[in-house]
Amino acid sequence: MLPVRDIILNWQLGGNFGWGLLGLNLFGQWANDAQIRPLMGLPISAGQLNGIDPLRRSRIAAAVNASNEYWERLGTAGHSECLEAVQIDGMGGDFQPAAQRRARLMIARPIFESSAIANARESLARYDLLFTASTWTATQLRDATGREVRIIHEGVDESVFCPGPRSGWLDPGRFYVFSGGKVEFRKAQDLVIRAFARFAGRHPDAVLVTAWHSPWIELSRGFRGTLAVPLTVRSDGLLDIRRWAVDNGVPAHQVIDLGHAPNVLLPGVLREMHVALQPSRAEACTNLTVKEAMACGLPVIAACNTGMLDLLTDDNCIPLRRQSAVPDDGTAGTEGWGESDLEEIDAALEFAYQDRSAAAAIGARAREWLIQQGRTWRQHAATLKEWVLAHE
Repeated sequence: MLPVRDIILNWQLGGNFGWGLLGLNLFGQWANDAQIRPLMGLPISAGQLNGIDPLRRSRIAAAVNASNEYWERLGTAGHSECLEAVQIDGMGGDFQPAAQRRARLMIARPIFESSAIANARESLARYDLLFTASTWTATQLRDATGREVRIIHEGVDESVFCPGPRSGWLDPGRFYVFSGGKVEFRKAQDLVIRAFARFAGRHPDAVLVTAWHSPWIELSRGFRGTLAVPLTVRSDGLLDIRRWAVDNGVPAHQVIDLGHAPNVLLPGVLREMHVALQPSRAEACTNLTVKEAMACGLPVIAACNTGMLDLLTDDNCIPLRRQSAVPDDGTAGTEGWGESDLEEIDAALEFAYQDRSAAAAIGARAREWLIQQGRTWRQHAATLKEWVLAHE
């Protein structure tokens, strides 16, 4: 019998941000694998498991304890000695891992939106293998490093994010438009507000439902993008999303801010919606929010640019094809980004409003496409495991 391999996922697990959800789902899929033992690179606290149902929590409890005990036993040695393990370093555009360690096999997983990555060759030279989550980022990494880069697309938990009936709690005479993701320029919440304000002027029954909060409030404070009025912070320290929308032309009764909505509760929200609107200027992966909406059978209006090109087709979404160049503002390289056209967004919203049966059919096809293409966390974990073990 082959020994169990330790695989370190060197980033923070959690349930309310992208990297955390990746870690949570990979760890959960591998927690009871006979061939590998997952170890999070940072301690797993009870709070990071909030929202997981008791059955799943009990199933991974032993693996959580084993991961935490591993680092307790190792102490500071894990920062200086070469570990007898495989280590996958999650990193952004600075190409710096969450914790500096060395292992027998070093794998880098760079996820970045900036096209300014001249430092990639030098920064990634110490890694044995490279993989990322979209064709767009893989192409940039190959050009910058001259090395092979494996693409392994992110997934969605189709057992949690799935179609279902509306609850009946909400006003059935309203038309609900969902938009998610932390507030930042590349996520284009400014375009959502501008487009919805125009749409709401024609349709007083329309409601914008936002899930735009994140743990990084200061990164969003003051953002305005192409809007006249910037985003402010309330006296309680939370982003004042509702006021921001109202100050930029959305009637107060036509916007609902969900606040800090735990990811595990979003399926119930998505099933109440009629359409999702995600006109991101750039996505390094394929946008978890879009995949979660698609998995719930919700039609999605989304921008066809960057990493999204690996996800969107003419049949599984309402595509925003008119993408103009995004000027570099000096903070991030924007080559390859896309600025969605407001007229096209408006037309897409109008289509979803006027022909709801056709829009619903798109949502149903989207879920089928995700499953057929293996865009699930189960498949992501299986593909990554096979690839890693093949290079042991």
